[in-house]
Amino acid sequence: MSNGQVLKLEKPKAYHPAPFTHPGLLHSSADLQRMKDMVAKGIEPWKSGYEKFKQSPYSSAIWKPNASAHVERSLLTGAGKNITNLEKDVCAAYQNAIMWTITGDEAHAEAAVGIINAWSDTFKIFDGTDVELGAGLNVFKMASAAEIMRSTYPKWSSAEIKKCQDMFRNVFYPPIQYFALWAHGNWDLACMKGMMSIAVFNDDHAMFDKAVDFYYKGPGNGSLLHYIINEAGQGQESGRDQPHSMLGIGHLAEMCEIGWNQGLDMYKFSDNRLLKGFEYTAQYNLGEEVSFEPYVDISGRFPASTISTNGRGNLRSIFEQIYNHYAFRVKGIGPEQYKYTKAAADKLRPEGAGFGADNAGFGTLFFSLKESLPDK
Repeated sequence: MSNGQVLKLEKPKAYHPAPFTHPGLLHSSADLQRMKDMVAKGIEPWKSGYEKFKQSPYSSAIWKPNASAHVERSLLTGAGKNITNLEKDVCAAYQNAIMWTITGDEAHAEAAVGIINAWSDTFKIFDGTDVELGAGLNVFKMASAAEIMRSTYPKWSSAEIKKCQDMFRNVFYPPIQYFALWAHGNWDLACMKGMMSIAVFNDDHAMFDKAVDFYYKGPGNGSLLHYIINEAGQGQESGRDQPHSMLGIGHLAEMCEIGWNQGLDMYKFSDNRLLKGFEYTAQYNLGEEVSFEPYVDISGRFPASTISTNGRGNLRSIFEQIYNHYAFRVKGIGPEQYKYTKAAADKLRPEGAGFGADNAGFGTLFFSLKESLPDK
């Protein structure tokens, strides 16, 4: 269905007319400095978060890229090509970029840019039945690595940076440019956050505005009010399964953090609807009951009459970011309004890896804003 879709959207308003802030995806310069300082001082919860982070195989400076000219992401039997290599490499590029900023060990910098350069030199074709997901998820992590390295590692040459930008625009962007209106909302959301990440790295304001506009009022399941469908916080995929529900709200949160680092407060839209989605999903996955409104999504393809128990209780590493934002950045939001999100973060802490290339993970290291209180 994707090949026949041409989405005609009105030209969005200029959400971001000012120059982009770099680095400015999930991590600002201040965020990177905070991680470095707190880890160096051995302060919790960053200390524990870092211990978990550095144990990941993707955080190793000896990682060698396995780049391909052609990647296919497909659910068809016997199909799929080199997608696992790409997913592993983008995680390794991103995590080595973070390791470089924390440790100052140039081996990590060389690993990160080596992975990016290998793909920039090689990658030409991205296709498959699920190409929108593959392109959106993977470019988000690779662009996150590239954004950090361009700002922190002068040895990454301007010619190599340009080649990376060209790859993002010519290989990753075409599959996500029309979003994914026929699919569950996490597809749109992968396209949206991938688009935002390319836009920041490539300094493309029109592309950035297109993705942000879709968050606010896009016609697919991924726009905020089509994904978190009511004030109770029910999700478009709550009746499908819990892993996809957490995937989707994790995407929304990551988009909001990119916006935040570029001076936009997307978190607060529609009376903090995103927080309500996190609370609803956390409450149910912590074992409590929630309301459920029988629902047919905006595409009409995915009716749901009851909440799904599939995957219930298997919390994903997405909760620290939202907890820290509302607990320590936002005035006028009381603890009762994020209590389940906090409980989920508390249960996972220190957060580990995201699932595959889906979400950033490691939120305890990445997003903690306040020192842990010592046990009394």
